[in-house]
Amino acid sequence: MSTRQWMDRGTELLLSAVKELSDTDFAAPSALPGWSRAHVVAHVHFNAEALRRLVGWARTGVPAQMYPSRQHRDEEIESGARLPAARLRELVGESAAALAREYDELTAEGLERQVRTAQGNLVPASALPWMRTREVVVHAVDLDTGADFSGLPDDLVRALLVDVLDRRIAAGEGPALARWLTGRADTAPELGPWL
Repeated sequence: MSTRQWMDRGTELLLSAVKELSDTDFAAPSALPGWSRAHVVAHVHFNAEALRRLVGWARTGVPAQMYPSRQHRDEEIESGARLPAARLRELVGESAAALAREYDELTAEGLERQVRTAQGNLVPASALPWMRTREVVVHAVDLDTGADFSGLPDDLVRALLVDVLDRRIAAGEGPALARWLTGRADTAPELGPWL
């Protein structure tokens, strides 16, 4: 399965989880510490909008930031989390569909164009489906409606694990993980949320 197909599958998983939420469920805590389910849905919506800006960069060659700043991103999520549940449902579905449509319209040249992620990394636009897949799959689980990693294809789970390990190693957490994963530590290391 391609990363573009994974993006669609992850989006379906996320939107199904959102659909299962009643309006009052949006205010309940998510599996992410400090975030309600509304925060998670708002974040996923604004992530699609941020990736759409990178798609625009890939299409036109005109640089565009995912977010003007970390503070702006955080404020956007906070304000989005206060929207009515019905509006959040609409927004997350509309932005996901727009991202998929606009990405699929990129030319071969656009797919090769380098764009800058929120972390400052330059990547080809062809990497955007994987970036979106991570977001929708992990946050579908965070909504705590029954979506789980066990329902994902093995190759997607493997790709997620490799991505997580690479990021944890880069953050200096590799030795503790290696001790635990090889059975040389009794308990798993304490790690914060990955996304």
